[in-house]
Amino acid sequence: MPSLQDRVKRAMFSIVPADGSTIGNTALRREIEALLQSEGLSIGEDDYWQAHGALVDEGVLLKGQGRGGSVRRAQATDAIAPPLAGEPVRAAQTVQPQDKTTMAQRKTSKTSNSGRNANGGSLGFEAELFKAADKLRGNMEPSDYKHVALGLIFLKYISDAFEAKHTALLAEDPQAAEDKDEYLADNVFWVPREARWSHLQASAKQPTIGSLIDEAMRAIEKDNESLKGVLPKDYARPALNKVMLGELIDLISGIALGEAGDRSRDVLGRVYEYFLGQFAGAEGKRGGEFYTPRSVVRVLVEMLEPLPDPARGVAGRVYDPCCGSGGMFVQSEKFVQEHGGRIGDIAIYGQESNYTTWRLAKMNLAVRGIDSDIRWNNEGSFHKDELRDLKADFILANPPFNISEWGGDRLREDPRWKFGAPPVGNANYAWLQHIYHHLAINGTAGVVLANGSMSSNQSGEGEIRRAMVEADVVDCMVALPGQLFYSTQIPACLWFLARNKNPAHGKPGGLRDRRGQVLFIDARKMGVLVDRTRRELTDEEVQKIADTYHAWRGEAAAGEYADLPGFCKSATLDEIRKHGHVLTPGRYVGAAEQEEDGEPFEEKMARLSAQWRAQRAEAARLDAAIEANLKALGF
Repeated sequence: MPSLQDRVKRAMFSIVPADGSTIGNTALRREIEALLQSEGLSIGEDDYWQAHGALVDEGVLLKGQGRGGSVRRAQATDAIAPPLAGEPVRAAQTVQPQDKTTMAQRKTSKTSNSGRNANGGSLGFEAELFKAADKLRGNMEPSDYKHVALGLIFLKYISDAFEAKHTALLAEDPQAAEDKDEYLADNVFWVPREARWSHLQASAKQPTIGSLIDEAMRAIEKDNESLKGVLPKDYARPALNKVMLGELIDLISGIALGEAGDRSRDVLGRVYEYFLGQFAGAEGKRGGEFYTPRSVVRVLVEMLEPLPDPARGVAGRVYDPCCGSGGMFVQSEKFVQEHGGRIGDIAIYGQESNYTTWRLAKMNLAVRGIDSDIRWNNEGSFHKDELRDLKADFILANPPFNISEWGGDRLREDPRWKFGAPPVGNANYAWLQHIYHHLAINGTAGVVLANGSMSSNQSGEGEIRRAMVEADVVDCMVALPGQLFYSTQIPACLWFLARNKNPAHGKPGGLRDRRGQVLFIDARKMGVLVDRTRRELTDEEVQKIADTYHAWRGEAAAGEYADLPGFCKSATLDEIRKHGHVLTPGRYVGAAEQEEDGEPFEEKMARLSAQWRAQRAEAARLDAAIEANLKALGF
């Protein structure tokens, strides 16, 4: 029977991260207590520290750089657990030279599409890092902790970028290394000495760490005009556990360690994006206010292809009038890079009415090195359109569904309502028309809305939809599966609008003439459950939807389009008129063709009849058993 000390040592080893990263004393102690409690055991302070010291002395664990007792696994013993009493002592397994990858390399290793999680990050270090960070928050609400963690990740990013540039300048010209303009010219934020990550990491275990972080944030805002009012500055508040804060700094210190330049930026950007998605899931309905699930964003981006394209007459201006934390922009820039472009090839414009969310977006884009023009005011895009004169080539938006209090009674004569004044009790058609108003002559838009927008006839919505269809501005409609969103269980759809359905027709690289036609795609049966309440589209499904749209538009190398019963249908305006201008894809795509299973009809009927009779008999037996139980209980 193993002793308590042996059990504590084994538990400690199993909890310390296997990837070589550190875990703080508080988190480690909490995890060990929970693990042993599940086995009916409890430990005291001395038991914990004896096991801690023994594993360090044996070389199984190594101390972290901080003074709070953080540890990590010794590299040469990653696969070796300390023996329990009576077990043979195994020799430490030496890591062969070809296996000696750095932690940063392991963290950034690429995974296959099948190994992707609910928010699109690889099931590697991002998930493990978030799990470790989430343990540290204790009883703190995710909505509060989100700003604590994301603010520190942002601080790590700009400090790493600054240090990389500083090192490069020192090698060329030491005097230039202290010139702020040298950094700003290269789109690198200037970070004062007291705000650099190394300074904060060295002070992570001090009780004043909260004040030091706040001072660092203020110093950065003071020296970088574009960050004024963006960074969180409430780390010194009494309610924030300073031990947790120090351990979180230790945890984040390992992100992108040893990476340089663009690689470091990419790693930290992935972490920031992954954390945003996880916090949105933890917050549930409130999380949906700032985050659109990644697979939904990818459908919009893959279908619209936000690239500058002279052949189609588009310059690459991307706009989102309700941009949340900026996910549409991040995915658009990724799309550009994946297709041979560079960050900066597209111009980013956005507006957000929630100040806290606007700050998240500014940091999210800055972590990616994305320059942008994102405006904030608390009146919103309808009542104070900050980008009144903007005409965008691509608009991607996920407006809040079915907003009733949008102040529509004060905007009855607005010039944006080209197809009719939207009802004061629902903003769906106000969003569609605001977005259409901002489209450039060859612009296209993808908009997420509630399913009701496709068929509602309340308060004049049917007339507005009829006018939009007759004006031939609706390009494609996609019905989405349920359970995709954190914020609502309301089924959703995608509207794709086009100013010009015949752009550059007949020219090299131009699209086909689609006037008088609308593509309907029914994706309701797609998606896989990633937890009990939420579904996500797979990479293959996203690609299938996008490829169908590209083929229908007549893109080069997209293949020939063909209607597929149960999935897609290219309908004419006459067909849509026959359906009363209702745009629900299910009305047009029909039923999927049933594959012949080869079973003779007589045999199938006999089998199904026998199955039906057996189920009826089982139902009768269960009814009798329930009735007997009820009688025994006196009912």
